[in-house]
Amino acid sequence: MSPGPLRSRNFRLLLACDVISAGGTAVATVALPFAVLRIGGSASDVGYVAAAYLVPLIGFLLLGGVVADRLPRHQVMVAANALQALAQAASAVLLLAGHARVWELAVLAAARGIGTGFYLPASEGLLPHTVPADQRAPANALDRIGRNSGQIGGAALGGVLVGLAGPGWGLAADAVSFAVAGALRAGMRFPALPPVPRAGLLHELREGWRDFISRRWLWVIVAQFAFVVAVLAGTQSVLGPLVADAHLGGARSWGLILAAQGVGAVLGGFVMIRFRPRRMLLVASLAVPADSVFFLALAVPLPVPVIAATAFLAGASVEVFSVNWATTMQQEIPPAMLSRLSSYDALGSFALAPVGTVVAGPLAGAYGTSAVLAAGAILVVLLTAAVLLVPEVRNMQRQAVSPGRPEEVR
Repeated sequence: MSPGPLRSRNFRLLLACDVISAGGTAVATVALPFAVLRIGGSASDVGYVAAAYLVPLIGFLLLGGVVADRLPRHQVMVAANALQALAQAASAVLLLAGHARVWELAVLAAARGIGTGFYLPASEGLLPHTVPADQRAPANALDRIGRNSGQIGGAALGGVLVGLAGPGWGLAADAVSFAVAGALRAGMRFPALPPVPRAGLLHELREGWRDFISRRWLWVIVAQFAFVVAVLAGTQSVLGPLVADAHLGGARSWGLILAAQGVGAVLGGFVMIRFRPRRMLLVASLAVPADSVFFLALAVPLPVPVIAATAFLAGASVEVFSVNWATTMQQEIPPAMLSRLSSYDALGSFALAPVGTVVAGPLAGAYGTSAVLAAGAILVVLLTAAVLLVPEVRNMQRQAVSPGRPEEVR
């Protein structure tokens, strides 16, 4: 396979940063729920801490999108990484010192969420500027492979680290990953562009909203994912760790399951380097219901190896969706609007995630974890069927592109 996107120094740095960040985040995904449980928190407390991260993330996405379209995107991401590193380091110190309380972890999670609110829109808008247009599809696939490779190692490390040394060391590892990624990202170099006249903040937000709602394929899938992500958030942040703690042997088993999901995602990414379907959104949407198989396996629960196999399938399918979705966004949306529309995409997709994390614990207490997971699986299938009724989703075509140079970015 030819180097392709790896010829670009900026893309190589972006890839390295994403691998490191994803690894640290995977460690924290395992560590944080068990940190809350270790200090005496309940299942509901686990959901509250997860929601404390998601609410400010959602609240700052639109501002982050405008900022990322005005300033150099890699520099916005460096500042966000610095805030994320400080917040996670403070959480680790409190846990290691034995003084952590649930509300403190929630406040620090909120600070990390603010950083992520600025990071995500800048991240979505940056990759197209590191490679030529004809290399975007393989670049998206390689980036996703890198992230998911980091997730594999991070999830496995998180399970072992939390099991042997405690969750505080897991959050410390995540803090280091943010710091290293930010330092590497600061080394990116892009040609300077002349200042571009900008309208006011509200005008740019309204402009982005008009463009967003004018694209039915975009807002329909974002509306679908508001519910899909809520189910995913409730499962990964609350219900999955609860099932693992009660029936599967604890953090090590949950880390293994998440690592299997990452392995599946890596395989899906390799497939997407070569597989370039003509109808991108149709293929992306058909991949989504594989998550339901994973939810149902947890609902039983089946033995750990079987759950891991369903997580593997879910990871591969999510990757098929993610690469096709990113490529569609980059094809259909003008570069100057990409971060703003990505912020609306992320805002809609994450809108119900705090609700998912907050209600997962109480619903599991009232109706049983198995019933809640099964209901989530059914909802994902029904939503996908509804989205496939939209003609633009079924018929969106991949456009032919000729080789070129990476676009400049401010």
